[in-house]
Amino acid sequence: MPKMKTNSGAKKRFAVTGTGKIKRKHAYKRHILTKKTTKQKRNLTHFGLVADTDTGRVKNMLVM
Repeated sequence: MPKMKTNSGAKKRFAVTGTGKIKRKHAYKRHILTKKTTKQKRNLTHFGLVADTDTGRVKNMLVM
């Protein structure tokens, strides 16, 4: 049987923490930043966690 392949897009976008949770970047921080407040942009800088409902799907793409 062939090896399982990791989804290339997922491995660039997600990272697994030490406790097994999955980190992700926030959306809306790429362009059109002039109309967003400094506070909004600063809060989007921090990492978020993938929701529990999506964790299974993301782990499947990462082949853990």
